Amino acid sequence: MTTILILEGQTAEIVQSGRSYAASFVTALMSLDPGLMITAKNPNMHAISAADFEGVDGIVFTGSSVAWDTSDPRGQAQVDAMAAALKTGLPIWGSCNGFQLIASVLGGVVGESPNGFEGGLAENLQLTDAGKTHPMMAGRKDGDGVPCVHRDEIQRLPDGAVLLAGNAHSPIQAAAYEINGIDYWGAQYHPELTPAFIADSLTRKDAVGYSDSIAAMRELNANEDTLNRLTELRNWLAHVDNKRIARFEVTNDLGVEMKG
Repeated sequence: MTTILILEGQTAEIVQSGRSYAASFVTALMSLDPGLMITAKNPNMHAISAADFEGVDGIVFTGSSVAWDTSDPRGQAQVDAMAAALKTGLPIWGSCNGFQLIASVLGGVVGESPNGFEGGLAENLQLTDAGKTHPMMAGRKDGDGVPCVHRDEIQRLPDGAVLLAGNAHSPIQAAAYEINGIDYWGAQYHPELTPAFIADSLTRKDAVGYSDSIAAMRELNANEDTLNRLTELRNWLAHVDNKRIARFEVTNDLGVEMKG
């Protein structure tokens, strides 16, 4: 059985208001594999330690609705959690704020997009040459749009990261970091979020200026299969499972009994 740990990016106050990104990930991941064992924890409420990763096969960092970006001192709990996760060597997925954390931890640059807020779809994604062959992007094609809602973005990737996709709004929309024992895939957009969720987020933000996007996302929600929305998460789960099986085989070769 594959075990996933989801690390919530929202503060306790936002979660208590009913807005949990972890909940969206649970729904998305379970739709891909109902046999998953999923645990969710919040670094903003309790510091994450090595013990939290015991028995885990893959780690997810969610997005966040906080007013600060991941380089702000108020985001230190999330940065600390990412730094601890990177030491495990386990496959890690990050969406939006969870994507930006990799830059804050490994020496990249995060900041408010000079193109302003991107909400609705991250439109007209363009895969890089690396993205066209990377397993994370298998099934994704140039011109696709994926649900997104963000103000901040990675403006410079850390050394060693590989850019996989971008668009006119945010040149860094998807990337991987797979050196020095780190196994990280992430995207600025949100494959885990439904168009309806995005529409609700835009409504809460400020309906003025977003009415067209809200209407479009609500209409799209009725036929969201056209988005291939879960593509990257499906690929990531396959990657997690492959690594879990590889660990199982190595451990068995060493004569150690495996459980689960």
